[in-house]
Amino acid sequence: MVLPQRISLFLLLCSSPPVFVGGISNSTEAPCDRRCLANARVKKELFSAPQNDNCTIMVNITSIQYETLSFDTKGMEMSSRIKINMEWKDPDLGWLQEKSRFPTIVMPVDKIWIPRIVLDNAIETTMEPYTNDVQVRRDGTVSHAVVYFTTVSCQINLFTYPFVAGSCPVAMNGWSQKTCALNFQIADNVTLVGGSGGEWLTTSVNKTVDKSNRVYLQVALSINPFSAVVTLILPSGLILLADLVSFALPFEGGERNSFKVTLVLSFTMFLLILSDHLPNSGDCSPLLHYHFSFCLVCLVLSMLASIVLTRLSVDDSFLVCRRSSKVHPSNSTETNDGLDQEKDTGVITTMSGDLASEKTSLLKIVNFLETVNEKEKEDQSKVAFAYLLDKFCFGFFIIIYILYGIIIISITRTDICKVNNLDFWDESQQEDVYYDYSYIYSYSDSDSYSDSYSDSYSDSNTNT
Repeated sequence: MVLPQRISLFLLLCSSPPVFVGGISNSTEAPCDRRCLANARVKKELFSAPQNDNCTIMVNITSIQYETLSFDTKGMEMSSRIKINMEWKDPDLGWLQEKSRFPTIVMPVDKIWIPRIVLDNAIETTMEPYTNDVQVRRDGTVSHAVVYFTTVSCQINLFTYPFVAGSCPVAMNGWSQKTCALNFQIADNVTLVGGSGGEWLTTSVNKTVDKSNRVYLQVALSINPFSAVVTLILPSGLILLADLVSFALPFEGGERNSFKVTLVLSFTMFLLILSDHLPNSGDCSPLLHYHFSFCLVCLVLSMLASIVLTRLSVDDSFLVCRRSSKVHPSNSTETNDGLDQEKDTGVITTMSGDLASEKTSLLKIVNFLETVNEKEKEDQSKVAFAYLLDKFCFGFFIIIYILYGIIIISITRTDICKVNNLDFWDESQQEDVYYDYSYIYSYSDSDSYSDSYSDSYSDSNTNT
């Protein structure tokens, strides 16, 4: 029994690390697991940005997912959701392979420094971490994803609304001073998630670099014109057509005037809908505003012409202060009284048997009938003249509408209005602040960036 125990003791001593007398030990530390590594780096409290010798922080944006949430046509504001996957190096978060065999660990996102992207043309921005943890590799590379909910100001050429197709920039930049900077390496991996945002459709999203090496997302937008055509353009055309057809109504009774007043009031309602839907001013005000103004002016002129023609059909003047002496009420009353007296006198004379008086009475009756006949002819001539002017007005409005349609088609086919939606960058401030946007246009070039950081990290560990 002694020999097996000695053999077991010998094997146990051989498997244990060597210990030397004198308190000096060459034994390595016990292996640390992933949580141990993560807790050790959390204790460092690395809340500030990693800063190398040139005080430049490089952040590599590996992919971007863009989604348009809504577009406010009246306020010219676009709301978006942007998911950004990014990587950066923090040498203080790395560890040697001899100390741990694990290549990656997971750390809480609120225990280390996280870069924040600046949206230059944003009105309101909210950043949320996609997850509450970040992944850290052995060389100090941190992988993280954030989600931006942003509202940007976007000027789009609405001159040919609702047949509009334009673009809206979303400027994604870091910050830069004369000594320190936060630079981004933005990959071309930009994907579009969802394409509809109400009336507006997002057709594509592309990364664009301008002449000053500033990077922004070019969001291509277009409008589905069906809703605007049905609610605005088609009703305005039908109201103008109804106004033209109303010239077939007679003057008598006032039905035409009442109908035209109803058309003007109806068109005013559509004008209020237009003002609530589209911006009232801007560099390129929508042509639809001018179209509705023209239609309203034509409807009012048509209504006024109908009122004037109705007046001319019953009188020889459309002025209220002027009346024809032939239709004056007092003259008509006196004439009727004289005729009544003459009728009575004629009846009495006839009954008395005076032939001369009877002849005179008959002549007066004939004169009266001739006067009535002349008055009827005069009234008929007034109505005929009014209807002649009515035909002239009808032809005039038809010619105006045809010319207006030709002019509108010609204007919409020419590019007479342009909008600069990149004027949010203040060029004057660039003289005082040194911008060094070292953007890499292809993600494949990030290998040199990784090698440079690896060299600096290995040097720091050697010094340590």
